[in-house]
Amino acid sequence: MERTLVLLKPEALKRGICGEIIARFERRGFKIVGMKMLRMDREMAREHYKVHEGKPFFEGLIEHITSGPIIAMVLEGPSAVRVVRDMMGATDPLNSPPGTIRGDYGLHIGENIIHGSDSLETAEREIKLFFRDDELL
Repeated sequence: MERTLVLLKPEALKRGICGEIIARFERRGFKIVGMKMLRMDREMAREHYKVHEGKPFFEGLIEHITSGPIIAMVLEGPSAVRVVRDMMGATDPLNSPPGTIRGDYGLHIGENIIHGSDSLETAEREIKLFFRDDELL
């Protein structure tokens, strides 16, 4: 079994679509082994997005993710990283087909509604950033 991190970003909370997104993962068969609502500060956001530091969109990522509360979840299931990424669709919702989360709910790339780890190594690092071991069931 794999574990992956999923973040429902401020846009998802503002629009009230978190329940629908979480339900998709549950219907697919994923087990939620950790979940919490929090507000990321700039320091945590910079650590989370450090792979994008220096890129032109970096500051926009930081501004968006710190603009309101988020929901952080750890999902567990077979091939969790790949399956969650497939369910999310392309980063740009205009390139995401209907049936994917971004294709169905995303409006524009600048206010992306969801994040999912892109590899097992990234998932391990990101999960540790958001959850202590005793917060995962």
